[in-house]
Amino acid sequence: MSYQQHSSSSGNRMARRTFEFGRTHVVRPRGKHQATIVWLHGLGDNGSSLSQHLESLSLPNIKWICPTAPTRAVTFLGGFPCTAWFDVREISEDSPDDWEGLDASAAHVANLLSTEPADVKVGVGGFSMGAATALYSATCFALGKYANGSPYPINLRAVIGLSGWLPGSRSLRNKMEVSNDAARRASSLPIFLCHGTSDDVVPFNFGERSSRYLSSAGFRCVTFKSHEGLGHYTVPREMDDVCHWLTARLGLEGYGS
Repeated sequence: MSYQQHSSSSGNRMARRTFEFGRTHVVRPRGKHQATIVWLHGLGDNGSSLSQHLESLSLPNIKWICPTAPTRAVTFLGGFPCTAWFDVREISEDSPDDWEGLDASAAHVANLLSTEPADVKVGVGGFSMGAATALYSATCFALGKYANGSPYPINLRAVIGLSGWLPGSRSLRNKMEVSNDAARRASSLPIFLCHGTSDDVVPFNFGERSSRYLSSAGFRCVTFKSHEGLGHYTVPREMDDVCHWLTARLGLEGYGS
């Protein structure tokens, strides 16, 4: 599926770039369909491997949507092409953000959620770069718009980030302070963050600081959990935490069945 990114409609620039997203894999709920979560993979991965993992979770009332990022040249990897939700120059808070890529991926997630039934709660989560994209989606929801100014259309009810970071973290508070509606939306959105203390790819303090940046910007329902000795990967106990959190926050039936 392709997504054509337009710049802000202010008219001063109309740069266009087309992103070709890969295949989307869906895990259907085994019980009553109460929630739909788009789950985003990390750099170089794909939706297929994630869907197999999510299928084994004891969450029968969730539909999982696992898209695959576009294949693009990644600056962090010396221009090597691989699946990536946006370009990364370096894993650093001082590195400029690829707003065009972030907007395209967040819009792709929103499009995947746009046809879900009205009575189904929707959310987004992910690992590493996928977590960063999920957290960016959270800020788009709160602000009511993407970085390019286009309206954000989805009423997110849950956001999860594992071993990730928050794009645009340092400017978020200033953006949030100009809108009462943004503060209201932010205060009601539950966000769950997990990070391993031994992560050698996305350092632990990136996750910890992302939690603080979100809280200081007005996100009142942020939970941050550290995992001692965990590297840049997920383990069953971390996914158990995700299952418990989703069940409590979304009021799901049948956990553990």
